Amino acid sequence: MPLGFYIIMAAQFFSALADNALLIIAIAMLRDMASPSEYEPLLKLFFTVSYVALAAFVGAFADSMPKWRVMLISNTIKIGGCLMLFLGVHPLFAYAVIGLGAAAYSPAKYGILTEYLPHRLLVVANGWIEGLTVAAIIVGTVMGGVMIRGDVSSALMGLGLPWVDTAFEAGVLVIGSLYLVAAVFNAYIPDTGVDHKPLKSNPLYLIHDFNHCLRLLWRDKLGQISLAVTTLFWGAGATLQFIVIKWAEHNLGMNLSQASMLQGVVAIGVATGSVLAARYISLRRAMNVIPLGIAMGLGVMTMVGVTEAWIAMALMVLVGGLAGFFVVPMNALLQHRGHILMGAGHSIAVQNFNENLSILIMTGTYALLIMLGLSINVVIVMFGLFVAGTMLLVKRRHEANQREFDNVSLLEDRLH
Repeated sequence: MPLGFYIIMAAQFFSALADNALLIIAIAMLRDMASPSEYEPLLKLFFTVSYVALAAFVGAFADSMPKWRVMLISNTIKIGGCLMLFLGVHPLFAYAVIGLGAAAYSPAKYGILTEYLPHRLLVVANGWIEGLTVAAIIVGTVMGGVMIRGDVSSALMGLGLPWVDTAFEAGVLVIGSLYLVAAVFNAYIPDTGVDHKPLKSNPLYLIHDFNHCLRLLWRDKLGQISLAVTTLFWGAGATLQFIVIKWAEHNLGMNLSQASMLQGVVAIGVATGSVLAARYISLRRAMNVIPLGIAMGLGVMTMVGVTEAWIAMALMVLVGGLAGFFVVPMNALLQHRGHILMGAGHSIAVQNFNENLSILIMTGTYALLIMLGLSINVVIVMFGLFVAGTMLLVKRRHEANQREFDNVSLLEDRLH
């Protein structure tokens, strides 16, 4: 890989690291405010609403100028959201602003890969970006969990940081510095030299253009399968973050700090699966990993019988590993089809719209189930059945498509 690729990865890592550390701190702030328990999954809902509401515009924005500049602007918006949290704005609204920056950031960070690298490198590049994103989840959730511990909070307060009056403010200030590090890397991302489309001033045109791209990708025989899989994966993954916290507290007797560490264990599995997929799965073999999605759903259901911490950690690594191994090839295939059909920024915006609409629906449903008082074990069984059943339907759809025409045979069969 060229040097510019690693600069892109570094920028993504530090930005995602701060996003995930802030999520744990925001949950702790909500609990400190004695907010209802259903507010916690609503954090994710507020974070992702911009992905859905602005999907028609962020893709065109990402394709209108060099991707490094889009990433820098978007990262600056995240810094603004972090500042709002520092100044005492309600965590739901501050995290929504951070989500606005993330929504604009995403088409650029993925789109630049298709501009900068040949498509034969997309699976391995996605293995890197997903692996590092998951590493950011691991380190970020652990970092956030450590920062809300009493001894660490006291140590941060003892540093005498400027304008800091509470332990939460100290944590937010430290994490905000990670966004600044990401901004420095953004400034050094190379320009790919790709021509950029001027941003249209008519919002109706952008909405019409986005709807055209949305229909185009869902009608494509390979695009629809990979889009269905990644849509389900990200919705399920976001919901699983909150399920693990609730489950760890209910079944394992852990507090928020310890439960955040268990989230990191899931992410270790995802990172391992992502790396293995990048190493062994080519684009042509991408569809072969769909059954692992069914296995992941069934594996999640076994959580209800686990009461020992070491068994829980092994199970979380297994579930994460299955998830990482099947989503990376699907993601690479989706980017490949999207780049061919409509261009990098537009295809990522379509992908983000579907995936984050799934996050909104699934986390919103989870919040509703918690508000209705359902047991976490019942929620876990319902969640696992839904994931396994949906993946089975996707598998059958792909098999029906293949009986009409062998689209997979048109894909390249080289690993790297």
